[in-house]
Amino acid sequence: MAKESKETKKSAPEPAATQPAASKPEPAPDKQDKQEKPVSEAAREQVAPEMVHLIVFKLGGEEYAIRIDQVKEVTLTPTITRMPRTPEYVKGVANVRGDIIAIIDLEKRFQIKPEPAEGVQNSFTLVVEADEYSIGVDVKEVPQSLNLPLTKIDKAPSFLQDVSVSENFIEGIAKIENRLIIVLDMHKILTQEEINQLPNA
Repeated sequence: MAKESKETKKSAPEPAATQPAASKPEPAPDKQDKQEKPVSEAAREQVAPEMVHLIVFKLGGEEYAIRIDQVKEVTLTPTITRMPRTPEYVKGVANVRGDIIAIIDLEKRFQIKPEPAEGVQNSFTLVVEADEYSIGVDVKEVPQSLNLPLTKIDKAPSFLQDVSVSENFIEGIAKIENRLIIVLDMHKILTQEEINQLPNA
């Protein structure tokens, strides 16, 4: 009978207990996801208020303005030649860069009492170009440039309009802090009859 081997048979190693696979850590949330996404350009255009660029000047002691797209240029008032048989508010004609245009006095046109002048001062001319005519608006102080949101301009009350003018020439009244600025539409400032009386019409 064969002798049993003194050597103890090595038992087969038990299979190692299967451990659950370690789950992959979830990626940390992107910081940018938490932040608000930038507003698109189209949305910005909708949010941004419409701006208006005005040229501001004084008539009497009050401030008036014209949209810059109605002003061709601003220049020192050149020599004015008076013309016969023209309305009182037409000061005469002047040569502005080779063009002969009528120079008008809006204080007389609106019957505004002028402020007393201190010494000899240069005046300035706003050259306004319409489809049918060109005129120069004579102002006594240096015109100022002003940008403001369109929402700052309120519609003018109807009783402020000149009843002799079929179309309203007061576009609105701009409110800036403690200032009130009357915004004019220079393309409606004269009636057709007045346009026909201009020296260069």
